[in-house]
Amino acid sequence: MAFNAVELPEPTADLITTLEAAGLPTDDLHEPGRRFFRFENSEGLIGFGGLEQVGPDVLIRSIVVPESRRGGGHGGAILSWLEAEAANQGAAGLYLLTTSAAAFFQRRGYSVALRSAAPPAIAASRQFSGLCPASAAFMSKDLRPR
Repeated sequence: MAFNAVELPEPTADLITTLEAAGLPTDDLHEPGRRFFRFENSEGLIGFGGLEQVGPDVLIRSIVVPESRRGGGHGGAILSWLEAEAANQGAAGLYLLTTSAAAFFQRRGYSVALRSAAPPAIAASRQFSGLCPASAAFMSKDLRPR
């Protein structure tokens, strides 16, 4: 699937609107350490996704595909791109919190983990400690070579 990924120098109105429409957190988008990307193809916007570097690990932030573009494999393509970008940053592990997409991430190699097992830097992040509800599934994927 061909698409362009553009790093946003700062959160844009369309990113915020799309995240809010999907019920995803926006309160900390302007804080340091977050990188958000716009993904598009010849037909226009296919979605957004972000990375938050937390020590040697990375939080996957808010992958969202507008409803009109869902079902075309765009979410999986965005996730694969973000994983490669995190690996290029030297991330040892990827982590995320989700209230509705655990099955999507499990199909792509993520495991549900106990929140108490989160690395301390991940547990201290705003995403983990306050923005996502306690009911959100905490998931991880090891990026270290086997």
